[in-house]
Amino acid sequence: MSGQASRNVEGAGGFDLMIDIEYAEVDTAAPPLDMLAHYFEAHGWGFERLGEDEIVATVDGSWTKYQLRALWRAEERVLQFIAFPDVRVPIESRSRIYETLSIINEQMWLGHFEMWSSDGTLAFRHGVMLDEGDGDGGISLGQTETVVEAAIDECERYYPVFNFVLWGAKSPREALEAALVDTAGEA
Repeated sequence: MSGQASRNVEGAGGFDLMIDIEYAEVDTAAPPLDMLAHYFEAHGWGFERLGEDEIVATVDGSWTKYQLRALWRAEERVLQFIAFPDVRVPIESRSRIYETLSIINEQMWLGHFEMWSSDGTLAFRHGVMLDEGDGDGGISLGQTETVVEAAIDECERYYPVFNFVLWGAKSPREALEAALVDTAGEA
């Protein structure tokens, strides 16, 4: 089947994105970094290929700008996807953020947050193992959307928690309670 399909996609922060996708592209798998490039391009996000095994994109979220980075390891058939919210943790706050990360990661079903010890950079990371189905380690558009949107959504969800701990003088549990209050109903 060929032709254009328009598809509403709820993006990070709950905003809807309208992307046009060729029918043929929806049903087929492609090499992971090629599919990510297609996905980023369809959303109008700036990206750059860094060699054969890495791609980097920048996305504006509700709270901050995110750097998205994917690394493909063909030998292991693993796609590692990392989202970096623009947060650097000062040395004096790292023990509170480690506690915060521990509490958050207990709740995660897909991926995890971590802090790099070298410079205090916060990151959300997720790995995807792909089978040998088509011989190229292909990933579908649906899988790509799940990986990218899960990373952005989790960063958007927990960004206020990190800020409450770092700048709001809240304990990790207080920050989680304050930031993750579920609202009943809709405005």
